[in-house]
Amino acid sequence: MYPRAEKRFINTNRLTIIVLFLVIVAGGVVRSTGSGMGCPDWPKCFNRLVPPTDVSQLPEGYESHYIEGRAKKNQRFAKIVDFFGYSEVADRIRHDESILQHEEFNAAKTWTEYINRLVGVVAGFCLLFTAIYSFVYIKTKPSIVVWSVLNVFVVVVQAWLGSIVVSTNLMPWIITVHMLLALLIVAISIYTFFKATTLRNKNILANKDLKGLKLLAFVSLVVMIIQVVYGTGVRETIDHLNEQAVPRSEWINQIGTYFNIHRVLAYVSLAITVVLFFLVRRTFRSLTLHSKYAWIVLILTLMQMLSGIVLARFNVPAFAQTTHLVVASLLFGAQYYLMLLMTKLQR
Repeated sequence: MYPRAEKRFINTNRLTIIVLFLVIVAGGVVRSTGSGMGCPDWPKCFNRLVPPTDVSQLPEGYESHYIEGRAKKNQRFAKIVDFFGYSEVADRIRHDESILQHEEFNAAKTWTEYINRLVGVVAGFCLLFTAIYSFVYIKTKPSIVVWSVLNVFVVVVQAWLGSIVVSTNLMPWIITVHMLLALLIVAISIYTFFKATTLRNKNILANKDLKGLKLLAFVSLVVMIIQVVYGTGVRETIDHLNEQAVPRSEWINQIGTYFNIHRVLAYVSLAITVVLFFLVRRTFRSLTLHSKYAWIVLILTLMQMLSGIVLARFNVPAFAQTTHLVVASLLFGAQYYLMLLMTKLQR
C-alpha cells in the first residue's frame, strides 16, 4: 500500500509515539516517588554518565558545586522570564533560596530519575529519525516535513526546560509547562502520523460531513487540556502540603479550589465523551476506525474517573498518581486522533 520510504517513516513515527508515552510513564513514576531531584545536575547525573549507587561514589563537595551551578542557570532563566514581562516570577527565581535547597543522596531516586532521562534520550533520537525520514514527503505533503522538523526543535526546548526543572528545584509552574509541552510533542507526532497514513489510504476518512462531531470532539479535547492544567495545580498543592508535613489523610480536604474544579471538569468530560460515543456509534454502524477510537476514548475516560476516585478515597496513593497521569496522557492522544479522524474525505 505504501512505498518503502513512506512505510519507514510511518513505522518510525508510530514507534516515536509509543516511546513518547513511555517518557510520560517514566515522568509519572519520577513525580509520584519524589525522584525529580535524584540527579542534581543536567544532562549528566552527579557529573557521571552512569550515576553512583552509593554515597561513597559521590564527588567531593558536590553539594556546593551543584548549588552554585544551578544558581547561575536560574539567573539566566530569570532574565528570560523578565523579558516576557513576568517580573515578579523572575524576582522569585532570583531570590527564593528554597529552590537551591540541597536534597540528600538516595540511590533509588537517583536511578529512577536517570532512567527517566534515558527514555527521554531514546525519544529524542526517535523524533530526529522521524524528521529525517519525513523528507520523503517534501513534494507530496510538505506539511509532514515541516511539523516533523519543528517537533525536533520543540523537544530541544523540552530538554532545556527539563534542566530548568532541576535547577529550580522542581518549581511547580515550570513542571506544569513541562507537562503541557510533552503533550504538544505527542500531538505533533500523532498529527504527522495521521497525515502520512491518510495520504494514500483514504478509506480511513469518512465520506460524509462530520463538522458537528468534530466540533464536539474538539470541545472534549479542550476540556481535557483545561483539566490537565487544574490537575497539575492539584499536584502542586499536594507537593506543598507534603513539604509542610501535613498528614496524607488531610491532603484532599485541604487542596480546595483546584481539586473542586478538576472534579467538576471530570464529570463534564465524562458527559461529553458519552454523548460523543453514542453519536459516533449512530453515525458509523460498522466497526470503523472512528467507532474503535470512540470505544477507546470512553474506556480511558472511565479508567481516568476510577483512578481519580482511588486518589480521592484512599489518601492519594503513589501508584494511583502515576496511573492517573498516564491514562490522562493516553486519553489526550486518543481524543486528538479521534478528532482528526472526523476530517471529511476530499475527492
